Amino acid sequence: MSPIHPSGSGRLSRRTLLKAGTATAGAIATAAALAELETPAAAAAPFVKGVDISWAPQMEAHGYFWRNASGQRQDLLAILQGYGISAVRLRTFVNPSGDPANGHCGIDEVAAFAKRVKAAGMSIMLDYMFGDTWNSVGVQNPPAAWKNMSYSQMRSAMGTYVNRTMTVMKNNGVLPTWVQIGNEINSGICRPVGSVSNPAQMTGLLNAAYDQVKAVSANTTVCIHLAQPQKYDVMTTFFNGYAAHGGKWDMSVFSSYGSADLAPGIVANMQKISAAYGKPFLQSEFGGRADRASSTQAALAAYIKALKASGGQGIFYWEPECMSPFTGYAMGAWDSATQRPTAIMNGFTQA
Repeated sequence: MSPIHPSGSGRLSRRTLLKAGTATAGAIATAAALAELETPAAAAAPFVKGVDISWAPQMEAHGYFWRNASGQRQDLLAILQGYGISAVRLRTFVNPSGDPANGHCGIDEVAAFAKRVKAAGMSIMLDYMFGDTWNSVGVQNPPAAWKNMSYSQMRSAMGTYVNRTMTVMKNNGVLPTWVQIGNEINSGICRPVGSVSNPAQMTGLLNAAYDQVKAVSANTTVCIHLAQPQKYDVMTTFFNGYAAHGGKWDMSVFSSYGSADLAPGIVANMQKISAAYGKPFLQSEFGGRADRASSTQAALAAYIKALKASGGQGIFYWEPECMSPFTGYAMGAWDSATQRPTAIMNGFTQA
């Protein structure tokens, strides 16, 4: 994630829409040959429609509210449930600043909001950023307090942090259904110590996180999250190194912001990548331009259809509730002038 300022000033870009080609024929054939490794549970799981609305508590604190499609003011979670949303993804930073859009999301705040999510009958995905602010496909900076640690020190800090934060969730009665140990970690985790170019240390850090998630909540599904699944070589570089060094994970999850015409090919790659390592999969980030609501709506519906057809377990829209001037992020699904959802949200009900 890129820094996004509440005023709309500063750096506003989050990511470029994914338009690269899908996997090479050879790579596809290799993965397809291993497709039988996919677990039966993956095909049997119900399809999840979810959203990441981590900005919502700070938006509310700054006076923002939401209206439903009829123009009536309503609780955000209730509006989302009207579109079939059954799960909420929440990020957490280690030692965040008080910046409304680029900070907050400490574990105590996350647990407080998660209580509302659970009370609404919705499932929770917890997204560990393992940084004090945004980490994404191009940025994987450790928390400031870990920056000068050795590998062994960082591995210990990672395990302690995950155990403590998962215990906070447990004590609040909001254990997550899924946990991402890292966000878009194509290049590794807490670089340079856990860089993908040092797969043994990268694996050690992630396994420390995995083990402590399971120590607190054995039934939570632990996910590895990568971006741009159309880049098959990048995916296999990560997963081959991780698997070869004893990496542990239960599910592969992906970010993709491609258009409707690219959705079938990109989702096919998600399935092939996941099948190659015998894991179920879902899409934990999707979004599209708010000023092109009809095309984003079509893309959302196309991804849902492709995911369902390929055995994908769900999709999460990234920050659909955002409105200006809280943030300049231009890929939400709400109209800032009317506080109503745009046509984008209808994509959830059309597939």
